[in-house]
Amino acid sequence: MGTTVRWGVVATGGIAAKFAEELRAVDGAEVVAVASRGEASARAFADRFGIPRAYGEWSALAADPEVDVVYVATPHHAHREAAGLALEAGKAVLCEKALTLNAGEAEELVALARDRGLFLMEAMWMYCNPLIRRLAELVRDGAIGEVRTVQADFGLAGPFAPDHRLRDPAVGGGALLDLGVYPVSFAQLLLGEPDTVQAHALLSPEGVDLNTGILLGWESGASALLSCSVVAATPMTASVTGSAGRIDLPHGFFFPDRFTLRRHDREPEEFVLDGDADRQSLRPEAEEVMRCLRAGLTESPLVPLDGSLAVMRTLDAVRDRVGVRYPREMAMRA
Repeated sequence: MGTTVRWGVVATGGIAAKFAEELRAVDGAEVVAVASRGEASARAFADRFGIPRAYGEWSALAADPEVDVVYVATPHHAHREAAGLALEAGKAVLCEKALTLNAGEAEELVALARDRGLFLMEAMWMYCNPLIRRLAELVRDGAIGEVRTVQADFGLAGPFAPDHRLRDPAVGGGALLDLGVYPVSFAQLLLGEPDTVQAHALLSPEGVDLNTGILLGWESGASALLSCSVVAATPMTASVTGSAGRIDLPHGFFFPDRFTLRRHDREPEEFVLDGDADRQSLRPEAEEVMRCLRAGLTESPLVPLDGSLAVMRTLDAVRDRVGVRYPREMAMRA
């Protein structure tokens, strides 16, 4: 991998635009191509961000010899296809969360990447956030003792119209894959894959989850109480309580600018993001990908593939408990 890492972007929606914009400020990063289902959309995106090549087919971008790594920013249902095309073409991949529609598809992608010796990473930017990394380090070092409980929520008030993608089961709509992936990933960052999964949800007429509560349990006795919603604006906070203290994260826990460590018999300690850092920046995620590529790594130690697979298994278990099935899954079972 040379000094410059050349990116290709698949899809042209809001998150793709944010990523392309932020790559402009990353040393050694260059977006050289974009692809969409339609060439007009790709060309408009390319013109907007000064990208030299625009493709109306994902496979054309995957075949571009000037692309080193592909960022997949499609809806969930297309992650398997888009990332698979890139891996089949020998490209490294950063794929948006949730990694795929379900654990089976995620296992296929991971197996493909490992078989080809190619880099693959889920775009779990929370794991690359400097304060989340510091929090995880404190927990690992025993700052709050043995973890007993984790609480986290992510909810939006909506309302979202029936034709909105968040209400569309064909594209993996619902609260869980878009929002619930954050609380689940946060809990599993600290405790690993749970031993038990319980869940309850309000489903839409279309059959996606609108409001979901999740209770995860571990043999250690630890538990996580999590929620996600597209019909209620929740606090979007998180806390981790251990036998010797607690860590509290304020609104926007998945991109924090601060958190508070409260240890027994000590004054609270506040940890604050560096003053020059943007709490909502995707740069640490992009920089981690580039660091790994330059080091010849096929997985990121910050966002390991086994961890992404474990999260997908938990999300599948939640959907199983609440009765959410996506059309593609039902067609495969028929």
